[in-house]
Amino acid sequence: MPIRVKICCIASIEEARLAVAEGAAALGLVSEMPSGPGVIDMATIQAVAQATPPPVATVLLTSRTNPAGLVDQVRRSAANTVQLVDVVPDAAYDALRQALPQVKIVQVIHVTGAQSVDEAVGLHGQVDALLLDSGNPDLPVKELGGTGRVHDWTLSRRIVTESGLPVFLAGGLNADNVGDAIRAVGPYGIDLCSGVRTDDRLDADKLARFMAAVRAV
Repeated sequence: MPIRVKICCIASIEEARLAVAEGAAALGLVSEMPSGPGVIDMATIQAVAQATPPPVATVLLTSRTNPAGLVDQVRRSAANTVQLVDVVPDAAYDALRQALPQVKIVQVIHVTGAQSVDEAVGLHGQVDALLLDSGNPDLPVKELGGTGRVHDWTLSRRIVTESGLPVFLAGGLNADNVGDAIRAVGPYGIDLCSGVRTDDRLDADKLARFMAAVRAV
């Protein structure tokens, strides 16, 4: 099965079209965050989501944790997938399932140590997929993605093997290391932002090179 690629930090309809033309299976649309790149306003998120044809997934990245607030934001975004970048209560999953049963739920696991494996395994049955990133939610200003750092891929491999869920791998990926990452981790998909951007814009050359590296694996 081919590796699915999610291009995150999409900033406009034009960037979305470029990513889809190069073969992206999913587009990441970043709402307000405590830190990190790629934040766009809700009007732009909605416009990109509505302009993107199926079967491409439009993924709202949210740092919200309140169940009612999550449901409201996802509904307004028009995205067909939500990526929860922080830890949320079980009630948030339940609220999303009840209010928006058509929306897929992706939970981010920030791979900081062996406890991350247990965290991931415990989500089986609650979410549709996991995304493994290199943030640090324990800092005074939370890092919830977009760090450009690589984490311990041996832990990521354990999560792929033990969680029973589709797993996207993120964190410091680029055309030079994505082949090694795929071979080491065996993920369902790959996610990146900074590795295909230059001066805060999606770089067509970097994107083409990255997609070629993925296809080569």
